Amino acid sequence: MNESPRKILVTSALPYANGPIHIGHLVEYIQTDIWVRFQKMRDNRCIYVCADDAHGTPIMLRARQDGIEPEQLIARVSDEHQADFAEFNVDFDNYHSTHSDENRFYSNTIYERNRVKGHISNRTITQAYDPVENMFLPDRFIKGECPKCGSPDQYGDNCEVCSASYSPSELKDPISAISGATPEQKESEHFFFKLGDFESMLKEWTQGGHLQDEVSNKLDEWFRAGLQEWDISRDAPYFGFEIPDQPGKYFYVWLDAPIGYMASFRNLCDRTDGLNFDDFWARGSDTELYHFIGKDIIYFHALFWPAMLHGADYRTPTAIFAHGFLTVEGQKMSKSRGTFIKARTYLDHLNPEYLRYYFSAKLGSNVEDIDLNLEDFAARINSDLVGKVVNIASRCAGFIRKRYDGMLSETLSEPALFDEFVQAGKSIAKRYEGREFSHAVREIMALADRANQYIDEKKPWVIAKQEGNEQALQDVCSTGINLFRLLIGYLRPILPATTAKSETFLQVPPLTWDNLATPLTGHRIAKFKPLMTRIEKAQVQAMVDASKEDLNPATPADQPSGPLVDDPIADTVEFPEFARVDLRVARIITASHVEGADKLLQLTLDLGGDTRNVFAGIKAAYKPEDLEGKLTVMVANLAPRKMRFGVSEGMVLAAGPGGKDIFMLNPDDGAQPGMRVK
Repeated sequence: MNESPRKILVTSALPYANGPIHIGHLVEYIQTDIWVRFQKMRDNRCIYVCADDAHGTPIMLRARQDGIEPEQLIARVSDEHQADFAEFNVDFDNYHSTHSDENRFYSNTIYERNRVKGHISNRTITQAYDPVENMFLPDRFIKGECPKCGSPDQYGDNCEVCSASYSPSELKDPISAISGATPEQKESEHFFFKLGDFESMLKEWTQGGHLQDEVSNKLDEWFRAGLQEWDISRDAPYFGFEIPDQPGKYFYVWLDAPIGYMASFRNLCDRTDGLNFDDFWARGSDTELYHFIGKDIIYFHALFWPAMLHGADYRTPTAIFAHGFLTVEGQKMSKSRGTFIKARTYLDHLNPEYLRYYFSAKLGSNVEDIDLNLEDFAARINSDLVGKVVNIASRCAGFIRKRYDGMLSETLSEPALFDEFVQAGKSIAKRYEGREFSHAVREIMALADRANQYIDEKKPWVIAKQEGNEQALQDVCSTGINLFRLLIGYLRPILPATTAKSETFLQVPPLTWDNLATPLTGHRIAKFKPLMTRIEKAQVQAMVDASKEDLNPATPADQPSGPLVDDPIADTVEFPEFARVDLRVARIITASHVEGADKLLQLTLDLGGDTRNVFAGIKAAYKPEDLEGKLTVMVANLAPRKMRFGVSEGMVLAAGPGGKDIFMLNPDDGAQPGMRVK
């Protein structure tokens, strides 16, 4: 046992209260919940709090659109969020809202303490103003023509075609995305958090082991660029908290959102005897504080948040754990492909613990994206959970119930094998602690293979037919049941509902990490009931079909890469149409990384005197320096396409399942650039 149980407070980023939870969101909450459940299995006092992020212009406008008050909207969405989380067995100790008295108190406190110390400034700025709606417009609510590349219908802060950043005043022909009116320029006083005051403190903190290495390295770039003052105010009308003594001025949603962690915990403390807020949030606290977040909000959590806390004399986080995004079938989630899957849609068709397990099998401690491949998803669940783990119990339980009235052997006949499984728990625990869930799953499945191998070797179904081998049969099946108990115990953080059913079958109290080492001997088990069923392809396809909201032909950026689950080939082409595709040999002159892109390389291709710029999603498989000088095959007559990072003037051909296994098509060495491929 732990000599001194740890005291740990854990949070996940707050879901925004203007829409449903989808499976991309669930990566974070499932990851966090698994880690918390592991800590509780280790008898640590681990508290998990969260809340809905309930402020901001989008909330105000969505409520207006629905004809209700913002308070009604956030109450309804909160109920929906909590219902979805509960069915996915995400077990919060408290779930609250940023629109709360507790959050108002701590937002005001943090602001006032930083203001008194001189970390808040104010000055007049010029902003876009909607004369119809009588409101200042956030950058994302202004659209117009990009001042750099001329692309229409771009947001007021950056262009999604050429990736340029700019101010809304630079947009050509801007309009309000709310009313369609041309914005006016109007002055307003705003309040700013002086992030630069904390540069030395932040440099020390970000390099102090509180962040993943790749996150610390990314923050170095922002330090080199210089820490800018942060605009923390917004003008009325705005749904949020009014700044103390500043009528008509409101805290920007990103100021009070992370403070929602404190507010949710305060709310829990006020309802829980013996739980003290200052034990976890006072400067100098020896408790542990961890935030699980997505990589897209690192800037707010790793710079602004610790600086605000430090300036207000609160403690800073022990660590911040960032994760990557979820792709489905190797691409962004898409409504037209049916891969933008809401949590509720998934629950209508599949067991939530299937997704918990699949995410676990993919998740590590880094910030890399993970992919949900639907065919692999079904195969892995059917093989690992149904075919291996659950199968162990089903192969042994029947003999124990029928022959021995459910009673296991008085002694363990294979103590060395049992001890081998117990000793493996040390490594598995280390994997859980380090958030290396995929490694933990691999080690657990290796044990499951070993347990099934033992049963195959002993062949209890053969022993059962032999007279005089009653004890041998009971011993073999008792060993199998004990190995199953260890496996399901190791999987308990991932599969809480299945483990609860298993505990009922085994007739044991909730499993802890420490009590797993004691075998069940001379113990009666209950009748075995199926714990899981196989995933059928029809279930997955039904979920995909239910998720398709846009039945119009997909745009080029939204084209499916192939069938999801045994789809027939949908759109055939006649040979004359196919023959129009002009395939040419091209030499790769230069290859380089694309700033801000996770999967793209930028290639300059030589087609025999004609050069083309092409973006190719092959970054995971090739280093740029390894490509230069090589020949490849490209579609030379593909219409140029504007992308976020520039214009792509063709397409190189590659094949493979994705990720690191992408293989560019290489012509024979005798081929020359510009040569047609037939």
